Amino acid sequence: MFFFQKPREQPKVPCQMEMEVDRISNLPGHIVDKILSLLTLRDAVRTSILSSKWRYKWLNLTSLVFDNQSVLVSSQDPTIIKNKMVKIVDHVLLLHNGLIHKFKLSHRDLQGVCDIDRWILFLSRGSVKEFILEIWKGQRYKLPSSLYLCDKLSHLELFNCLLKPPSAFNGFKILTSLDLQHITMDQDVFEDLIYRCPLLERLTLMNFEGFAHLKIHAPKLTFFDIGGVFEDVNFENTFHLSTVSIGLYVNVGNDHEPSIGTTSKLIKFFASLPSIQRLEVQSFFLKFLAVDMVPRRLPTPCTELNYLSLRVNFNDMDECLAALCILRSSPNLLELEMLARPDEQPGPRSVMKNLMEEDYQNCVFNQLRFVKIAGIFGVPRELNFINFLLANSPILERMTVKPASQEGGWELMKELLRFRRASVHAEIIYLDP
Repeated sequence: MFFFQKPREQPKVPCQMEMEVDRISNLPGHIVDKILSLLTLRDAVRTSILSSKWRYKWLNLTSLVFDNQSVLVSSQDPTIIKNKMVKIVDHVLLLHNGLIHKFKLSHRDLQGVCDIDRWILFLSRGSVKEFILEIWKGQRYKLPSSLYLCDKLSHLELFNCLLKPPSAFNGFKILTSLDLQHITMDQDVFEDLIYRCPLLERLTLMNFEGFAHLKIHAPKLTFFDIGGVFEDVNFENTFHLSTVSIGLYVNVGNDHEPSIGTTSKLIKFFASLPSIQRLEVQSFFLKFLAVDMVPRRLPTPCTELNYLSLRVNFNDMDECLAALCILRSSPNLLELEMLARPDEQPGPRSVMKNLMEEDYQNCVFNQLRFVKIAGIFGVPRELNFINFLLANSPILERMTVKPASQEGGWELMKELLRFRRASVHAEIIYLDP
């Protein structure tokens, strides 16, 4: 008698697609959060089709960014795009489940969206830490009073907005970063806002309307970047500022004469920056600093300054002297950038005298290693300045020179090669404009 044993069923081998799905579905939570954080909001929402476990993962995103990448519409009609964007933001906020730490709204067709007030009101009831609003077109958007209730903000960034806080506003107590560009606000409102942000560390201001006198009171400030048109600039209690980029078009006439008995603007400016490490003086701000009497050296040297960028008009005697004063007062300078600004006529005082040999004396750059000079035409004052730097920089490694035009380039190169170099390792690199 023969007995036949029923063959065992072989275990079913899942197809490759199922294995991949399982692998994605079983990722640790922190890995999933990291993946979603690296995607645009549009792509993060699309991950809901990966598996049932991923369907609602995006609802817990703590960072919501609505920009041109998030709202893709085939139509070019701004009204259709705007309506689509409103629907997307409403849909996401309605379904979102959890905390929102970052909210960014930036779109080319954002103007005229009255729903922004409603979204900000929604955020003010939560714990948003970063709020970014960029309105690229149209009139200034007046921020609703609900924004000033977001007391958990650590970063605030606004573009093309009108700020008018309510009288009960006590400031953003834990705000550390503030970026305001193309903003309209009153003088007292601005000063009060900065004063009521005691932990502010980073401040960016570009193109203001509503006031002309800039007054900064920020004891924790370490980074400051500004550009615009002002009549005066004052720092108060900013002794921790280490990085400053200041490109102001300050209203100063060529016929302005120094005021007798007044404190030099150079001395006043640097007195509030004892910890400065990186300084960029752009636009016409050096002209502003050179208005009153320019000392040979600052009373207190900038011992921590290691990077300096100056935009200077070599045709202006006072600006040249101001540049020399700053250089003499920076004993530990490592890197220097000089950008020529030959776009205006010299003032009356500048015509009367030239830089003398004694103006270049008693100044050695013992730490200077890298120099960049751009926008020059090869006129005597520019060449004298270059010669001065080469002759007084014993450890200079590289000087890069880029003229404003190709005219006279060969003659300029020959002049540069004739200059004596204090450093045997100094290399001069000529770049075509």
